Amino acid sequence: MIEEGGDVSAFDSFTVADAGGEQAPEKGGAKQEASEASEPPQKGSATAPEPKKEESSPAPVAQESESTGERLSLSIDRESAAPAIKKLALEKGVPLSQIKGTGKGGRITQADVEKYKPAAAAPGVPAGAPTYEDVPASSMRKTIASRLVQSMNQNPHYFVQSSVSVSKLLKLRQALNASADGKYKLSVNDLMVKAVAHAARKVPAANSSWREENGNVYIRQHNVVDVSVAVATPVGLMTPIVKNVNATGLESVSNQIKELGKKARDGKLKPEDYQGGTITISNMGMNPAIDRFTAVINPPQAAIIAVGAVKKVAIPAENEDGTTAVEWDEQIIVSGSFDHKVVDGAVGGAYMAELKAVIENPLNLLL
Repeated sequence: MIEEGGDVSAFDSFTVADAGGEQAPEKGGAKQEASEASEPPQKGSATAPEPKKEESSPAPVAQESESTGERLSLSIDRESAAPAIKKLALEKGVPLSQIKGTGKGGRITQADVEKYKPAAAAPGVPAGAPTYEDVPASSMRKTIASRLVQSMNQNPHYFVQSSVSVSKLLKLRQALNASADGKYKLSVNDLMVKAVAHAARKVPAANSSWREENGNVYIRQHNVVDVSVAVATPVGLMTPIVKNVNATGLESVSNQIKELGKKARDGKLKPEDYQGGTITISNMGMNPAIDRFTAVINPPQAAIIAVGAVKKVAIPAENEDGTTAVEWDEQIIVSGSFDHKVVDGAVGGAYMAELKAVIENPLNLLL
């Protein structure tokens, strides 16, 4: 610090750089790279390094700008669209993010949305190919739909299932077919139809129907058993009727089922062939993938029996010496669907018990 009035000649060489400011570059002098010193060297300093001479390099060549002169626009501006355009795009399934707007300021217009074409489809899929096909419902399909909806809405279903041994029934079928001398060939379904009718005679409440006629409501209990047999046809499920099964022999039952099934598949059933019936059987046992299923009641009937595929089941057994063993038994699962308006739970259980008993002791079918 200089005392007042002191000689100021000591500051003759003072520069802006000495105060921490930037030093003006010297004319004709080379610039020093910033990495060589944290501070610019003081002018005339003994410790200042000699400035490096930079190799002269050609002046950069001016390049003409490639800009088109158009105003730069953000992506959000190009994708922006009026609410009406957004609604149109939503209705047509057009993604706005994939459209380059041609309107003012890059806004998307109605024409942009209508002209949009999706990216090429994957190989093997024709572009623009429909992803579904609308098949008009036939009159038969409409009738089936109407009756099934009616059944589910108006009939309070409950279901009872039972595992039933068919080992004896299969042996009886084999024996009867072996002695038929080619006159007939019984199927498992033929025997099941006969068993359903037999149990229905034992428990008449299951062979009944709910009736509402002329303002009167009553339960009709049938004295004969007409079994409706579900048959898959090209136009839908049909249920031709085998009439008076409880008073008909197995050979006749088998012939009727075959004849009615062929007429159903050929579309030659008459109304009297499928209208009516007192109880229904639906057998999917020919499909080994089906263990069990439940069926929808065929109104105005009160019961339908669903039959699954035959399966071999291991059951415990006892040897003569008292030791335990395992035997294989052929079984099916039978499911009964009952209308609770007509058939109480205990009655449905009693019917299933009678059905199980006659299937496991099939000689009763011949009586």
